[in-house]
Amino acid sequence: MDGGFNTRAIHAGQDPDPATGAVIPPLHLTTTYKQDGVGGLRGGYEYSRSGNPTRTALQEALAALEEGTTGLAFASGLAAEDTLLRTVCEPGSHVVLGGDAYGGTFRLISRVAAPWGVEHSPADLNDLDALRSVMRPTTRVIWCETPTNPLLNIADIARLAEFAHEHGALLVVDNTFASPYLQRPLTLGADVVVHSTTKYLGGHSDVVGGALVVGDDELADRLAYHQNAMGAVNGPFDAWLVLRGIKTLGVRMDRHGANAACIAEFLLGHPAVGSVLYPGLPDHPGHDVAARQMSGFGGMLSFRLTGGEEAALRVCERARVFTLAESLGGVESLIEHPARMTHASAAGSPLEVPADLVRLSVGIEDAEDLLADLDQALA
Repeated sequence: MDGGFNTRAIHAGQDPDPATGAVIPPLHLTTTYKQDGVGGLRGGYEYSRSGNPTRTALQEALAALEEGTTGLAFASGLAAEDTLLRTVCEPGSHVVLGGDAYGGTFRLISRVAAPWGVEHSPADLNDLDALRSVMRPTTRVIWCETPTNPLLNIADIARLAEFAHEHGALLVVDNTFASPYLQRPLTLGADVVVHSTTKYLGGHSDVVGGALVVGDDELADRLAYHQNAMGAVNGPFDAWLVLRGIKTLGVRMDRHGANAACIAEFLLGHPAVGSVLYPGLPDHPGHDVAARQMSGFGGMLSFRLTGGEEAALRVCERARVFTLAESLGGVESLIEHPARMTHASAAGSPLEVPADLVRLSVGIEDAEDLLADLDQALA
């Protein structure tokens, strides 16, 4: 599908239905498909774990948005990650994990993949010497998030891709925070892009899903085989909801980013706030890299309280327009305490997050209302 991002978001994989002319892809709520004689499959469909037309539309849209060749949709972001790890790793393989990765990814690798025989090492992805010190002949994957969850660190994707390939490893980039609207890692040299489509791609906090996008046909074939063999696919209604969300991704991300920038500036000047973690701020250590590889800085930010953990918990409890809840990327603003919520599984590990940290998923409400809510919560 040619055209600009927003054109692809609305049209890629979503041609009008040839039978009726419906402009929205049909919702194919079926498990099985009539065959025209034994093995005579219409469009290649036989069973909806293996393929469903609604899921196909989503997968084509995902590939177009990330500028890859193949997109694969899953029941959750972690289902996508699990399928990827079991496709490219085996017992004895080694994974290098960014030092402040999402807690669910850390849990999957450290507590599910590890008993299967996959080893891992955390590392600062911005320190090539530190990376070299943990690389092994068995390293199969460097796992990168940028921006990271919840510390909003930035990694240089192009430099990491070059480093990974020099060592015979794949670079996997979790692009959930940025979305393909702001960042397309495959164009910078990454091998695999991971998404929790629950977040910005779905955008309305009403669907759970995940995705992988690749540009290499051989790897795509292996992943597609495991997608079917392992079966952690999303249902057609979930695929349809993500497709619906994708259509407005660009306009939503513009508003998320504009609101987040306003909030970051407000928090910088507040006496209760010790530091603001947002790559759009010029003094953020990753600002220059983010400005180079992203077209905007996104709607996620975190901040630390001068009053410590109790102050952080109090802000979370006092917020009213910001809803106290896990997850992110929806139209509504959310607030959370990562150390006790999304990243509790990383407690006591090298990926533990500060107890005085508050994370915001900035929604698309009126910025003035969001600022007023934070002002009263911090009072």
